[in-house]
Amino acid sequence: MSMLTRLLTDKNALNHTRTEQLPLAPLQPGEAIVRVDRVAVTTNNITYAAFGDAMRYWDFFPTGEVGWGHMPVWGFAEVVASDVEGVAVGERFYGYWPIASHLRMQPVRVTARGFYDGAEHRQGLTSAYNQYTRTSADPAYRAEDENWQMLVRPLFITSFMLADFLVDNGFFGARRLVFSSASSKTAFGTAFCLAQEGGIERVALTSERNRAFVQGLGCYGRTVAYGELEALETAVPTLYVDFSGDEDLRARVHHHLGAALVYDCYAGSAQNTQFLRDAALPGPAPAFYFAPVQIKKRNADWGPEVVNQKFNAAQRAFIERISDPRQPWMRVQEHQGFAAAQTLVDDLHAGRIDPQAGHVVLL
Repeated sequence: MSMLTRLLTDKNALNHTRTEQLPLAPLQPGEAIVRVDRVAVTTNNITYAAFGDAMRYWDFFPTGEVGWGHMPVWGFAEVVASDVEGVAVGERFYGYWPIASHLRMQPVRVTARGFYDGAEHRQGLTSAYNQYTRTSADPAYRAEDENWQMLVRPLFITSFMLADFLVDNGFFGARRLVFSSASSKTAFGTAFCLAQEGGIERVALTSERNRAFVQGLGCYGRTVAYGELEALETAVPTLYVDFSGDEDLRARVHHHLGAALVYDCYAGSAQNTQFLRDAALPGPAPAFYFAPVQIKKRNADWGPEVVNQKFNAAQRAFIERISDPRQPWMRVQEHQGFAAAQTLVDDLHAGRIDPQAGHVVLL
């Protein structure tokens, strides 16, 4: 356990990564050391890196090296050393990790469900990302579903809460939703969650290359290639759900739909690393959607227990649907080791990824 291997990302060129090995310092009082063994690496992680400074994602796992960051990922880790009551060697936790062999933590607020990392540098950061769930106490956990859980859960919480946010606001008066990057897991997860909502048409905007995949999902009412956007009728009150971050596309949507556009919801993107710039477009100003805000609202409305129950049930249904062997929406690809993780980051950053593939790295 004496060596720490870590993958560092160049903050100014996200496809540029390097690995390094350092001695792992001995355990200190109040600490636990975990071995990170299985993580999902998705377009979502590139988004975290893209917004690394603006949304403080780089701050979770400081590298101590100027210009180099730890791209955060979701996955599973096992405790290999602990000086904390209630966190035992051999226990397995789901949560937010660096792409690294080990992480040194300061578990606080330890309960049957898990703990929070109380490390000083994490105090001012979004608490949802500081929470670690004990697999033995997680009602949503199934050992055979680990790959699916880490691929789906971080995106699906966004999808589930985004769908809830739209329903909660009566779709801002829209009768049609237009999803950009409709082949992305977060987009079709949102459409899946809205499948029972009557009176709302779900339109997928996608590339010609991904058209067949998107049509095959069956969770959109119709599929439109980007080049065909201007053929959409302009008489229907429309809400734009933007997963692409493409500024030219946004401008086309605003100019084409005009007064029919009632709301522009920006749900984050991998391809556009800019924050929302004021492009002086006609119609509603794009509004950034941030899942933790809706989670906080629903925790207050329903109580955390009910929020968890609703989410777990929806996630279970989603995993069953995407992994259905008769017509899977996603196939898991496992990669071994840090070099494979580097190649994968490069491919994801460049968009060279089959939308049906979910990528897992065994460290």
